[in-house]
Amino acid sequence: MTPTPGNDELDLTARIARDLIRFDTSNFGEGRSNGETEAAEYLAAHLERLGLTVQSFDSEPRRTSIVTRIPGRDPSKPALVVHGHTDVVPAIAADWSVDPFEGVVKDGMLWGRGAVDMKNMDAMIISALDRILGSGRQPARDLVVAFFADEEAGGVLGSGYLVREHPELFEGASEAISEVGGYSIDLDGKRAYLVQTGEKAILWIKLAARGTAGHGSQINTDNAVTRLARAVAAIGSREWPVHLTATTSQLLDRVAAILGHDPQQQSPDEIAIATGTASRFISATLRTTANPTGLTAGYKHNVIPDFAEAMIDVRVLPGHEEAVLAEIRSIVGDDIEISITHRDIGLETTFDGALVDAMVGSLQKHDPGAEVLPYLLSGGTDNKALSLLGIRGFGFAPLQLPAALDFPAMFHGVDERVPLEALSFGTDVLTDLLLEY
Repeated sequence: MTPTPGNDELDLTARIARDLIRFDTSNFGEGRSNGETEAAEYLAAHLERLGLTVQSFDSEPRRTSIVTRIPGRDPSKPALVVHGHTDVVPAIAADWSVDPFEGVVKDGMLWGRGAVDMKNMDAMIISALDRILGSGRQPARDLVVAFFADEEAGGVLGSGYLVREHPELFEGASEAISEVGGYSIDLDGKRAYLVQTGEKAILWIKLAARGTAGHGSQINTDNAVTRLARAVAAIGSREWPVHLTATTSQLLDRVAAILGHDPQQQSPDEIAIATGTASRFISATLRTTANPTGLTAGYKHNVIPDFAEAMIDVRVLPGHEEAVLAEIRSIVGDDIEISITHRDIGLETTFDGALVDAMVGSLQKHDPGAEVLPYLLSGGTDNKALSLLGIRGFGFAPLQLPAALDFPAMFHGVDERVPLEALSFGTDVLTDLLLEY
């Protein structure tokens, strides 16, 4: 194990990311959260130190988002939104090898909840702005810099709130960059970077079964738990068919070419699996996914309850939402109630234009010869809310990663961590992008 660097040995990006991890901004969903206020105030202080005016918005007590606008060299260009979120999913400390909220540095990596989702990018944004503004320079165009609350619960109290209540904050912006893109993958020894150009739609649903309550020792043919269990198992074991979008077709064709595979002889799943650890993300974008994530029923061992409920996380390819809902209704049957607790749109844009060229150029400047590929995200980001204002969003949190690191497993996983060298690389790339684009 390598020694832990002291404060003076960490660069600014790593220090900010570490400090942010130490704010436990766990978001449990359904309105339960530790809140983002302290993390937002910490970031606001950094921005204000750079001479910027920061606006703070609380959609509810302690659910704080902040926004600032930075003038660019060419005000005639449309503004670029550069955004992150400060909330994280909860972490069960007993499952981790380190305290998930300590911001531990060891083995050349920063460990903790939020290290990759997405306090690393929050830190890279601040550090890139520090380099630019601290040296008396300006970004190429106006920047709207935002750090949102509540992304991990669909952004209702964060980006969704600001888009609904304060759309003027984003006036003049046409494009946005944020998380889950720009990171490297290993393709049989060749490094490539995935830039996120779309994301699946979200359908968070609940299944409810009703039955007859009774004593646990009796025969009960109207058992709500049994009825719900059948429905949950049917959905969880459903094999959804492959459906390629324009993005996934382009990605698989380019991956096949890099690896020397024949897409006419290999299935999309086989090509996706050939991407190694990246297949965790890529395979899930070839089809709908519907994963049971929670069960609630009963209150005592010997009492059969009259109600049972399950949570299902459904991620749908853009435009397939109604068809998938109809199929789920068919799978579970008429005696299961379905309610939608959160629904958000899918997105897909093309891998072209000046911003794409600039992202590719910034990556290849720091990693000459690397391939840069588009991909569809199986999850969702705050770009969904911004798209309602006509803002074209991309995932671009650049990281050059070791080939052996299972990076997709870090998202919402145990022992979430990011290499310190990757943070430095990402800050370099992001700084160049903001100066040149």
